[in-house]
Amino acid sequence: MGIFGHGRVWRAAIAVVGLASLAPTTDAATLLTPGAATMLRASIEPFGLSSTVLTYGGLRDKWLGVARELDDEQVQLALCDGDRDHCVSPAALRLLAIVDDARARAGRARLGEINRAINLAIRPMSDLAQYGQVDVWSPPLVTLAHGAGDCEDYAIAKLVALRLAGIDGDDLRIVVMRDMLSGKDHAVVAARLDGHWLMLDNRRMAMVEDSYMRNVRPLFVIDQHGVSQYVEAPLVALNGT
Repeated sequence: MGIFGHGRVWRAAIAVVGLASLAPTTDAATLLTPGAATMLRASIEPFGLSSTVLTYGGLRDKWLGVARELDDEQVQLALCDGDRDHCVSPAALRLLAIVDDARARAGRARLGEINRAINLAIRPMSDLAQYGQVDVWSPPLVTLAHGAGDCEDYAIAKLVALRLAGIDGDDLRIVVMRDMLSGKDHAVVAARLDGHWLMLDNRRMAMVEDSYMRNVRPLFVIDQHGVSQYVEAPLVALNGT
């Protein structure tokens, strides 16, 4: 049977194929700078807003760079999942343990377990403090190895963990939004469950539906097909005003 058990080998291979679909299928141009927008998408996205697919731009380039790094990490995750006793990456083992705990649950509890575990596994730290530069998007094994990251790093780690835990890619998004109270941009994972979008946010353990988010303006949405920009996103204000 070789060094890997057959069951784990197939599961690891499937995980690699599933995670590979996180990367957009077209090529890569500063963050949150919209590029050419094509193809209006129906309002099935979080917040019920229509979006247009970006064919170039800073955020798209940022995501493409992370997607290439995810390809390398997928191989390591697959090997470690196949033979954990010989895994040389503590970060991979930590992520796989989180995924194992999530797989033991179903529905909202599965999403909540990953949200809670990733929030606890990473301490908040700005890119400037950690890397000496701004807007560094890191894949999950890098983030977990450092034990620190900012909102985008939390979101990317949760996205990968959710996919490994069996959540369909069509039901997952990274949403970039403007916090209108602080004036800063913020990234979360949105997961669709029973037709409702739940926000997995590093700032809170409880998951909140998109319809209950307040004082935010959704800007961009990232899924397994690429990056899109929300069309004329309105302010979602306190008390709906």
